[in-house]
Amino acid sequence: MTDAPALAPAAPTTAAVAAVHVRRGQRRGIRLLVVYAVVLMLIAFWPVPVDRGASGFLRSISNAVPWLTYDGIETTANVLLFVPFGVLLALALPLQRGLVVPLALATTLVIESGQALFLAERTPSLRDIVANVLGAAIGLAIVQLAERRAARK
Repeated sequence: MTDAPALAPAAPTTAAVAAVHVRRGQRRGIRLLVVYAVVLMLIAFWPVPVDRGASGFLRSISNAVPWLTYDGIETTANVLLFVPFGVLLALALPLQRGLVVPLALATTLVIESGQALFLAERTPSLRDIVANVLGAAIGLAIVQLAERRAARK
């Protein structure tokens, strides 16, 4: 036995605490991404256009606000549909954020190709591809801005 004083356990470093938070966010992002992907695939590969029942409503919007055309509404909906994809990919891939936009593009190409090959009533388009990738990029930007803001506090 020695008379040396017992050492107190070391407090976790800021980096270690941050790593735990990153892993928790990553796991949560992956779980939510799986749920989102199922919903996205249901929407993307529904055999008929998902807005088919809403055509009268969309037409009345366009009549009331002439600059708000069906194409504008559809494009905006595609952008908004992919914002969560960008957010969730950014959370699931905290160390590979550069993959978010390429993965969004690849996902969109699979969706649009699948619609072209297998769904006669669906119409793939270049505008959909651009809108989807833009939505994912906005989602990525939201995560990056939120993290920068949190880091400043």
